[in-house]
Amino acid sequence: MEFDRLINGYKAKACVMSVEKFPDGSYGNIRIAAGNRAHCEDMMNVMHRTFIPNSPYEEYLPQNKNFEDFCYRSAFLGQPLHSYVSLPQMGLWLNMFLLPLESDEENIGYCIYSYEVTPNADLEQRSSLSADTASAVLKTCIKLRGSNNIHNTFNEVMKDIRKICGSLHCCILLVNKDTRSCNVFCEALAPDSGLPPMSNLISDDFFDITQTWDSTLGDSTCIIIKDQRDMEWLSSINPLWADSLIHENVKSLVFFPLRYNGDTLGYMWVGNFNVDNTVKIKEALELTTFFLASEIANYQLMQKLEILSSIDMLTGVKNRNTMNNTVDEIVSGKRKMHYPYSVIFADLNGLKRVNDEEGHIAGDQLLISAASILRGVFHDGEVYRAGGDEFMLIADGLGAEALEARVKQLCDQAATTKYVHFAVGTCIVNEGEDIRNAMHLADERMYADKNEYYENHPERKYR
Repeated sequence: MEFDRLINGYKAKACVMSVEKFPDGSYGNIRIAAGNRAHCEDMMNVMHRTFIPNSPYEEYLPQNKNFEDFCYRSAFLGQPLHSYVSLPQMGLWLNMFLLPLESDEENIGYCIYSYEVTPNADLEQRSSLSADTASAVLKTCIKLRGSNNIHNTFNEVMKDIRKICGSLHCCILLVNKDTRSCNVFCEALAPDSGLPPMSNLISDDFFDITQTWDSTLGDSTCIIIKDQRDMEWLSSINPLWADSLIHENVKSLVFFPLRYNGDTLGYMWVGNFNVDNTVKIKEALELTTFFLASEIANYQLMQKLEILSSIDMLTGVKNRNTMNNTVDEIVSGKRKMHYPYSVIFADLNGLKRVNDEEGHIAGDQLLISAASILRGVFHDGEVYRAGGDEFMLIADGLGAEALEARVKQLCDQAATTKYVHFAVGTCIVNEGEDIRNAMHLADERMYADKNEYYENHPERKYR
């Protein structure tokens, strides 16, 4: 066929794609049959290569299974297609159109591929969705914005996405590379799926599988497995992942990374979906995952801020503000305690001497060591840094006999260190008694213990 006259009528970058079709309906080689002037100039400027007609497309364009599927659909199924996607590894955005062409060859189909690449996202292009897709995405956004319980809301969203995709399973897995861990954030299973929850499948070595996903994605926005041929392709480049999918009887998959500000927060996938709606599903999830990633990033930020506002950053125990809030909750009855419970005040003896003689870095290390011992001994309680060298503990359900044993254990462990020595005061709280009175008594007893210590070791007080 003569393509030069046809393709040179396009001002935008455009080329003719040829797709080879096999008797079983699958596709083979995909080539760039012809390109207009803008396309040839782009190949020279970007790839620094002269364009040669009928070359394999991967010699000039990033190899991408989703792009190949689009070419096949346009060339042989006669579908006009449009997609606006990011190219994450290149930091670019691609606006692409595919239009089917008539072919006089039985086993070769053709389509026109017109494209534009920009460094920044075009908001109008991102929001140019079909009415039903836009409605589904809008519904998701409204649910997320009106949420009081983010985990419940995300589970509802997973259920909606699962139904839209006609799938058996939809899940979001968050991954933390610093701790080499992953956890299920939310998921939805079809009632008759017979599939186990994803949390049951996460073994100790599952994180290793997650580390192969980014390289498999490459420069694609997603991975779509529609049939056995696609699964064989996945097996050829990532056998570890493919074997795990086959083992769990996953026959089709739509898989998206959840990226926000250049970071990958996790991944979302839809398993055993309706492959007849692949294009619409890809379109809907491409934008939906953008909003999901944004909401998850915001949730994680709020969690970090909450931790920063409640934790003493030096020692890692809870801070005075959290201690006051806990006491208020106990007094108001919002927090239910198991009686009797214990209140303990523990103050470090000799911190000033260490600060003066060895410096504040040594003093900070002393506080860290003290907090570590307190957390170890009272592993089932809550440890607060009340201020300076003073700690307060609440041990729920800990009575007098058990408390005495814990205090002895605390002193014994401190004695094995060079500088850690606690002044300790305790009080048991029985039902009907006020924790604030118990705190006052424990504080008085702690100071009495401290005074006794310095009477026995006066040199440590003034040095």
